[in-house]
Amino acid sequence: MRLLPPARPVAGGQIRFDGQNLSAMAEQDFVQGVLGQRIGMIFQEPMTCLNPVYTIGRQITEAAVRFGGLTPEIAQARAIALLDRVGIPDPGARMGSYPHQLSGGQRQRVMIAMALMLKPELLIADEPTTALDVTVQAQILDLLADLRREMGMAMILISHDLAVVSQQADTVAVMYGGEIVESGTATAVLRDPRHPYTCALLQAIPRMDGAPHRLASIPGTVPSVLHRPVGCIFAPRCAHAQARCTTARPPVQGGTDHSRRCILTTVAPPAAPAAARAPTARPGDVVISADTVSRVFSARQGLFGPRRDIVALDGVSLGLQKGETLALVGESGSGKSTLARILLGLDDPTSGQVHMLGHPLDAMSGAERARFVQPVFQDPYASLNPRRTLYEIIARPLVLRHDGTPSEHLARVLDAMEMVRLPARLVHSYPSQLSGGQRQRVAIARALITRPAALICDEPTSALDVSVQAQILNLLADLRADLGLSTLIITHDMAVVHQIADRVAVLLNGGLVEQGTVADVLQNPQTPYTRTLLAAAPRFVETRT
Repeated sequence: MRLLPPARPVAGGQIRFDGQNLSAMAEQDFVQGVLGQRIGMIFQEPMTCLNPVYTIGRQITEAAVRFGGLTPEIAQARAIALLDRVGIPDPGARMGSYPHQLSGGQRQRVMIAMALMLKPELLIADEPTTALDVTVQAQILDLLADLRREMGMAMILISHDLAVVSQQADTVAVMYGGEIVESGTATAVLRDPRHPYTCALLQAIPRMDGAPHRLASIPGTVPSVLHRPVGCIFAPRCAHAQARCTTARPPVQGGTDHSRRCILTTVAPPAAPAAARAPTARPGDVVISADTVSRVFSARQGLFGPRRDIVALDGVSLGLQKGETLALVGESGSGKSTLARILLGLDDPTSGQVHMLGHPLDAMSGAERARFVQPVFQDPYASLNPRRTLYEIIARPLVLRHDGTPSEHLARVLDAMEMVRLPARLVHSYPSQLSGGQRQRVAIARALITRPAALICDEPTSALDVSVQAQILNLLADLRADLGLSTLIITHDMAVVHQIADRVAVLLNGGLVEQGTVADVLQNPQTPYTRTLLAAAPRFVETRT
């Protein structure tokens, strides 16, 4: 797509599209003849790609008029037709809306319509469903599949969700450290993986079948591209590495249907998964409880329009017991984050009451609340100060509370880092020097430094690849077993619910429609909405028809 900085040109090789070498094409020719017209792209986060000060209609039609040769009238008509095709209600009126007036799923649909305005032959979809709930994710994936068939369009799907890959892809290329280490048909790669990295990824997938178990994770981190090893790129983390793996790059073996870059001809089958660790503290006392909590927001339509009430929560009652993990699921807009903010004391309920270990939340100071409960947010990089070291970040709650001396702070920081499996050598590093999984561990260490009774985790693994996700889920299970920690986890991944939770609560339009043990709710759902969520959840399939 030529979106790299101009000072970073392609170092070698060719990029051929329909027989044409794009690498040798002049920039102006590429922009006017290929970009958007023959190759379109959907990005991972639509809110960062849509201009907040321009209407949806202007952004969809702009490139079609400027580069596609369409008149404003034709572009307008095509944009409305595409918005209707991708499922935007009242598309004509939505042309005048701004991005912030649309939901996450609607913004992603706008991005799809924008990419299809000039009917490209190839669509590149970069993590198009990462931040979406399961029902919207299923709608987006079905929509892309339908459009691909209707328009005869090729698609490159970039994803770390192997369940989605198994259901959507015809061929698969597995990348590690800037190299393709295995490729072939989806059936061959996913059913009979031949590279140790592919095998490790497949073992790390949380699944909804069988008993919960400890997920396999890959030790170490992806190597820096600045210091590439002489031999196999995966050798430092490979359980099957041999001496010759570190002296020369392995050859490519296999044919066009299934190939891998590895010296091994076969990979030993994985060992049976370890059983989940039993917690040392059994569920008992209620750590946090919400009693008929409601939250009503007042909004105005336009500058002078009448005010109207928006019910975000409607009489929700639930309790988080000591030593248990409670999963909170539901579609976007169902009230999950609003409930989390109220439980953390960051927002006040319109009615109802929240208690922490029997004490009314509204009678507690911020420092008292922080001793009981701490948050872990979805994006660790956005919640960590990039200009502070890990020591400063993790110790910050202690500094704010004037709790201990600097030497005591360092000892407690090192203790918290050891608890979340972070090496002590990173204590003076900055967030930019860490991997995504390490940054999430820093966020958890900061939350644990005050030894709270509970964590509230808002989508803590949705932005992580499958191997790092396995590390974080195992870590949360270990903390529960070792400390008796209570955890409320907000997620849209039903496999994660099955893997880590004891109970699950289902929210719909601000109301609690079902709750119970994970086994009861996932295997025998009592409401049509829960059945819809479960039916929409992607499941990893090893074979394709």
